[in-house]
Amino acid sequence: MVWVWLSLAIALVVVELSTTQLVSIWLAIGSAMTAIITAIVKSFGGSLPVVWQVVIFVASSAILLASTRKLVKKLLKRNKNQETNLELNLNKVAVVTEKIDNIAGTGTIKINGLEWTARSLDDSVIDKDECVVFKEIKGNKAFVERY
Repeated sequence: MVWVWLSLAIALVVVELSTTQLVSIWLAIGSAMTAIITAIVKSFGGSLPVVWQVVIFVASSAILLASTRKLVKKLLKRNKNQETNLELNLNKVAVVTEKIDNIAGTGTIKINGLEWTARSLDDSVIDKDECVVFKEIKGNKAFVERY
């Protein structure tokens, strides 16, 4: 049974490496602990019943999961307030690729290789090839003002 628990531990580590949920790792450690305890009992000439092996696996995995998952999640927590690519373009200079005219509903700009539908903040008409500053995002439109 030692090899069964070790095989399970390896399989669970592989599963953990393919996910980001931090659950399988605790099960992998629990099955490794069960393998170690089973091997220790066997080395003294004894035999640990399968029921007790399962109890050790479940108990150790549950204790590890309950006591450390919150801490590890906190340590690995990503910055939830990280700016998106859209927000990184704010206040940057862009080039008008199609005349911006709010009344006619026309206008596009190009910034960082991406083209955006654009409108001017002050309703002014801005000609093609002029430079503008990307000021706001509303829906899928960039709102700009002259540079």
